[in-house]
Amino acid sequence: MSTAREMSQSITLYKNQDYSELKAACLNDDKLFEDPEFPAEDSSLFFKKSPPGAVKWLRPREICDEPRLFVDGISSHDLNQGAVGNCWFVAACSCLALKPDLWDKVIPDWKEQDWDISPDKDAGIFHFRFWIFGEWLDVVVDDRLPTVNGELIYCHSKSKREFWSALLEKAYAKLFLCYECLDGGLTGDALVDFTGCVTEYVDLVEGNYASDESTRSRLFETLSIVFDRNGIITCSVKASPTEMEHKMECGLVKGHAYAVTSIKKMRVGQNKNFMIRMQNPWGMVEWNGPWSDRSEEWKKLMFMERESIGLIVDDDGEFWMTFEDWCHYFTNAEVCHLINTSPGSQEKTWKQAVTFRSWTQHDDPLLNRCGGSPNYQQSFLQNPQYMFDLLKDDEEVLVSLQQRDMRLLKPVGEGENLTIGFVILEVELNRKYRLHDIKTQKIVAKSVYMNARTVFLRKVLPRGRYIIIPTTLTPGVLGDFMLRIFSDVDCACRVLMDDKPQVKCWSGFLGYPQVVTHIHIEGVEGLENHDNSQGIDPYLIIHCEGRTIQSRVIKDTMDPVFNISAIFYRKKPSKPIVIEVWNSNDIQDEFMGQVVLSKTNGEVDDQMKLQLSKKDQKATGIVSLRVITSTQLTSM
Repeated sequence: MSTAREMSQSITLYKNQDYSELKAACLNDDKLFEDPEFPAEDSSLFFKKSPPGAVKWLRPREICDEPRLFVDGISSHDLNQGAVGNCWFVAACSCLALKPDLWDKVIPDWKEQDWDISPDKDAGIFHFRFWIFGEWLDVVVDDRLPTVNGELIYCHSKSKREFWSALLEKAYAKLFLCYECLDGGLTGDALVDFTGCVTEYVDLVEGNYASDESTRSRLFETLSIVFDRNGIITCSVKASPTEMEHKMECGLVKGHAYAVTSIKKMRVGQNKNFMIRMQNPWGMVEWNGPWSDRSEEWKKLMFMERESIGLIVDDDGEFWMTFEDWCHYFTNAEVCHLINTSPGSQEKTWKQAVTFRSWTQHDDPLLNRCGGSPNYQQSFLQNPQYMFDLLKDDEEVLVSLQQRDMRLLKPVGEGENLTIGFVILEVELNRKYRLHDIKTQKIVAKSVYMNARTVFLRKVLPRGRYIIIPTTLTPGVLGDFMLRIFSDVDCACRVLMDDKPQVKCWSGFLGYPQVVTHIHIEGVEGLENHDNSQGIDPYLIIHCEGRTIQSRVIKDTMDPVFNISAIFYRKKPSKPIVIEVWNSNDIQDEFMGQVVLSKTNGEVDDQMKLQLSKKDQKATGIVSLRVITSTQLTSM
């Protein structure tokens, strides 16, 4: 498993181009850098649809006097989109501008990179960093930019002297072969590439947030936490191809990505309003409903109150809405969690497990790893499987499944994302091998299946052992993926490779399993209260061929519900399995009774209720359990 620290600190030179070496060579030779890996040619512009007009590549010094990366600092109001349909990327740049600690990493050493007053010290080279599929790439570009009639045709700043966004876009286009490959995308994907964050997609329509007050309130609290932890939130109104750029009566533009710039609870008189501030990176066009810049609602607030929450009445594309209206008019939100994995931080920290693998095909079902989703019951388990443990009683887990960006395949007529998702199953406390049948397991969480680059799930799970299975929607689809799991405590995530115990050289002498037995214990009813207190604190111990499994303690009950499972690969099926019930005490635990499962040769699938016994006598309590035994070791 890769660690978060390894992933964040390692820098890979894209195309093996070293910025410092290339710049030094250019200055030494007194020439401007020309990038052979991304030449100033049509191939870097498009693969199918050429931009309008006669394109001429110009350097910033040929466009204006005294060019700068930033003019009067970096601002989210700086940007204009240009000719390609990459508003998603421009919106991500706008969000990046709001977070100095983030853009400082994407645009490293920007002061050193900036143009020198003296043209003699200009090498015409810049570099930027992107987090691509788990690693930071350092991407070098020259500063030749495509123009028509002396004007930049793609992303550019409002100031003609400012070039950070145009050069950043060029470096990103280089990663994906050409500018046209940036046509169409999700803002969250670009933000992941800028930060290495985890993106959660929220369907505001499907979640019924506009009409369900309780779910809307929970979403507001979630987004507030994300925002307070330096996360990034964007949203949009879904648009068909013919509706793109359509301005709605309320002033919102379909297909545009808006950035959230503030979330607040605002008191007006006796009422508390849940408010959210948005920004359209292209300015001018704004929301014109309640709480818009010059609406009547603001007159209810004193000037000092308006100033304290940041109300500036200006045609800058920034505006306030009630959260209810936000949920009503916007259809999708992208929530980018900046996961803190730094030990010793005062903010909440997470432990991260990261793994890279592929969906691959094989004729042998035991070796096949592209079995499709749970809709395909015969092959679903023929996918990569990962096991992890949660050590807290109720632990929030964040899971992100990301595939490689398919836009690299656009020039060859492909480029559609695979439809992907994953399932989480609670499994036996002592499982070590791959699952082969889910009849004995419990699906506790399932992501949506989407043809998106990333699928995300947040879930609170109880203490236990789990298996997560990332899949494509249909069997036989091949591709690479990155799986990230975030938990409060290290979850010891590991890939499962073996299907059953391996045959060792000493297996002939020490024996090899003859059967596999799965035991699920639902609970115990009617335990006896010996100390006349209000309850007891029971737990279970399962013994099988020298191996012992212990359950958690259930507090203060005489009818504990355990819902735990164990699995045993048994060399001697004639030896019984013993299940003991104990009462946890501060000084000495009390033995309350046991049940003995006699020999289980052959195929068995029994639902049982067994009376506890103690010293060959009946004890108070009935154990409810299910026992499944098979001679086929890969049957469960």
